[in-house]
Amino acid sequence: MFRMTKFAVCVALLSATPLLADFQYQQTTKITGGALAGLMKFAGAFSKRVNEPTTSSVYLKGNRMAHVDPHAASIVDLDKETITHIDFEKKTYSVMTFEQMKQAFEQAMAKAKEQHRESEGDKVDLNVKASVKETGAAKNINGYNAKQYIMTLIMEGKDQKSGQTGALGLTSDLWLAPDIAGYQEYRDFQLRMAGKLGMVIGGGVMDRMQMMQPALAQGLAQAAKEMSKMKGIPVMTVMRMGPTQNGQPLPAASDAPEAAKVQGPSAGDVAGRAAGNAAGNAIESRLGRIGALGGLGGFGRRKKQEEPPPQQTQASSQQRASAILIEATTESSGFSSASVDPSKFEIPAGFKQVQPDIERQGRTR
Repeated sequence: MFRMTKFAVCVALLSATPLLADFQYQQTTKITGGALAGLMKFAGAFSKRVNEPTTSSVYLKGNRMAHVDPHAASIVDLDKETITHIDFEKKTYSVMTFEQMKQAFEQAMAKAKEQHRESEGDKVDLNVKASVKETGAAKNINGYNAKQYIMTLIMEGKDQKSGQTGALGLTSDLWLAPDIAGYQEYRDFQLRMAGKLGMVIGGGVMDRMQMMQPALAQGLAQAAKEMSKMKGIPVMTVMRMGPTQNGQPLPAASDAPEAAKVQGPSAGDVAGRAAGNAAGNAIESRLGRIGALGGLGGFGRRKKQEEPPPQQTQASSQQRASAILIEATTESSGFSSASVDPSKFEIPAGFKQVQPDIERQGRTR
């Protein structure tokens, strides 16, 4: 009887353990427009890589996932709780544990809290507005019948003293396929990784943000709710980003395909005059060091606001404040459940180990 019970328990445990399959696909990203594209084309005269599409591969095998492009690779190992970065050009690699990530995160949050305390006298309000809509449009992309969604995100800052405002907008055309064989493995890995990192970092992120910027925390929660409306797997995305005004989102690529063509003022002029005010400074100081805003095209740069020349028209002023700084197009293809070569997750022979960049930044700041 005991043996039968033991056998039943083993069968139950085995049946409860998910069978992890392999999965892989490729992503190609290209800068397709925006004011910064002109500067990048100029830089391309000195560096061909600037104007070339970037193709990366995503490999999934059990509890390991690797993002690999011709220049670098990033490997997440959930069993070892590590993130390994490989630099193919420098022939170096670094390994950061989840615990080290937790320490770096706590340092970033402590610094953000200190910056918030120092800038409390500025009385700057930050807010996030997001929306997602399904357009009803559909087309075949790389062999998949995809439906279109348009996502808009606006991050606004307002200085209560001066009334000055600054806003960064992001608008994406997303084409989603209803289902792709094997993609569920990728989703499951993301959930397992979120669970692991959640236990390491803890659940106090939103609580601390709620304490420092209640409106911002509520806006981010609303953004997450909006994004949950999207159903499917992204096979193509056209993302636009840049300063905007009056709470208006940047036009989507499908609605205004010509808007991202390089024209008008330079990127530095647009970014400096449209977003170089007190509100932009606040967005950079409070979010830039822990988010994706710091230094983007000069957004939020600490720069004295210049008066526009007398001959400047109202129309050109609006064009400055709503310029598209960057447009990037990403396509996904090559989805496959074929077995992934284990060597995709290995460090090449002869590569030298170095300290993770995030750890060095944590020590010096």
